[in-house]
Amino acid sequence: MNESAPPDVSPPATPQETPAQASQASASQASMPFAVHPLRDLVVGEVHARPFRPVEAPRVLHHLAFQSDADGEIDYLARFCKAHGVLPPGPGARHHVMTLGGAELRWERHTEFTTMTLSVTPPPDDPFAAPNISSLAAFLPNPPGPLIVATRLALVTLDGDLPDLEMFDHSSLCVTRADAGGAVVATDFRPDPSGFTRILIANATLPAARTGALVQRMLEIETYRTLVLLGLPEAQRIRPVLDRIEQELVGLTERMKSESGLALSRELLERLVALAAEVEAETAGTAYRFGATRAYSDLVEQRLSAIIENRVAGFGSIAGFLARRMNPAVSTCEMVERRLAQLSEKLARTANLLRTRVDIELESQNRDLLQSMNRRARMQLRLQQTVEGLSVAAVSYYVVGLIGYLVKGGEKGFQLPFDPAIATAATVPFVVLLVWFVVRRIRRGHSAD
Repeated sequence: MNESAPPDVSPPATPQETPAQASQASASQASMPFAVHPLRDLVVGEVHARPFRPVEAPRVLHHLAFQSDADGEIDYLARFCKAHGVLPPGPGARHHVMTLGGAELRWERHTEFTTMTLSVTPPPDDPFAAPNISSLAAFLPNPPGPLIVATRLALVTLDGDLPDLEMFDHSSLCVTRADAGGAVVATDFRPDPSGFTRILIANATLPAARTGALVQRMLEIETYRTLVLLGLPEAQRIRPVLDRIEQELVGLTERMKSESGLALSRELLERLVALAAEVEAETAGTAYRFGATRAYSDLVEQRLSAIIENRVAGFGSIAGFLARRMNPAVSTCEMVERRLAQLSEKLARTANLLRTRVDIELESQNRDLLQSMNRRARMQLRLQQTVEGLSVAAVSYYVVGLIGYLVKGGEKGFQLPFDPAIATAATVPFVVLLVWFVVRRIRRGHSAD
C-alpha cells in the first residue's frame, strides 16, 4: 500500500450482526419474573464493553481520537453504516465494530473523546506505508470534533531477536519486550511525515487473543498519555494569573498593617472579594481538566503495568520514557491545583481578618454615636426640666388670673366682705403648689411608660 492509496473499505456482502443478537438482552429482561432495575443491563454489560479483539500479523491499525463535543454522533455513524451496507449501532451505543471489505473499523465513544480504529492488511514491504490523515479521513465517519490523537500501529511477525528499527528516531526510541517476552514493542512517540505516531509490535509467541489485548493497550497508552498532557497548557496559562494575585494579596496585607480607617478597610475588602471571585472562577474552570489529567495518568500507569515490560539492552523502556516526560507535567498540574486551593484559603483568611477589623471599627463608631446620643438626651432632659419650671410659673399665673377675675366678680355680685386683691394673693402659694404637683405626676407617668 503506497502513501496515497486508501485502505480497502468496500462494503461486505452481509451485515456482521443479526437483529436477534441485538435484542437478546431485552428478551432476557422480558422473561424475568421480577421487577428489573432499569440500569441492570447497563451495569452487567459494562464489564463486557470494549472487549479485546483477536489480531493476527501482519496487520496495521490507524487509530484516531477526536474530541467529542457535538450532538448527533450516533446519527452520523448510522448513516455511514447504511451507506456501506453494514448494521448501524443501536441507540445509546458506546462502541461498534463494522467490517468493510478487507478492513475493520472500530468506533468507541468515551467520556470526552471518540476513537476510530481502522484495521487493514499492510503491504509486505513496508507495514507503515499507508495514507496520511487527510486521505484517510475520506473513508471514515464524520468526526465529532477536532483531532487529538493519530497513531499507526503495525503488527508483524518477529524474525530474529529484534525487528527492523530504522524507521524510528533513535533519540527517543523505546524498545521493550512485552507480555513476558512474547512480543517486542518499539515506538519513538514522534509523528511521522504522514501525521501519525508509529508503534511497531513484533509478535513472537503470543496467540491472537493476547496479541489483540497488547495492541489495544498500546493504543490506549498513546491515547491517554496525550490526554494527560492537555492539562499542562492550562496550568501554564494559570501560573502568571496566580503570581499576579499573590503579589497583589501581599500588597493588600501590607496596606492593612500600615493604614487604617473604615473607608480604606471597605476598599481593601472589595478588592479581596474580587480576587477571591477570580480565583474561584479559575478553580471551577480547571477542576475538570486537572481531574482528568490525574485520571488519565492513572490509566496510563495501569496499562503500562498490564503489558509487563522487560527492558531491551541499549534502549529505553516505554514506562521510563513516559515517566520522565509525563510525570513532570502531571506534577505541574497538581502544583497549580494546590496553589489555587491555598490561594483561595489565604484570600478567605485575609478577608475574614478585614471583616473583623471593619466590624470593630463599626462598633467603635456605634459606641461614639451612642455616647453622643446620651449627651443629647441629658441636654434634652435639662431643657425639659427648665421648660417644666417655666411651665409651672406660666400655668400658675393664668390660674391665679382666673381666680382674680372670679373674686372680683363675687365682690360686686354678692358683696363679699374681703378685699379681692388680698384674696387673690392668698391663693398664689396654693396654686403654685397644686400646678407643680400636677406637672410632677404627669412627668412620673411618662417616665414609667
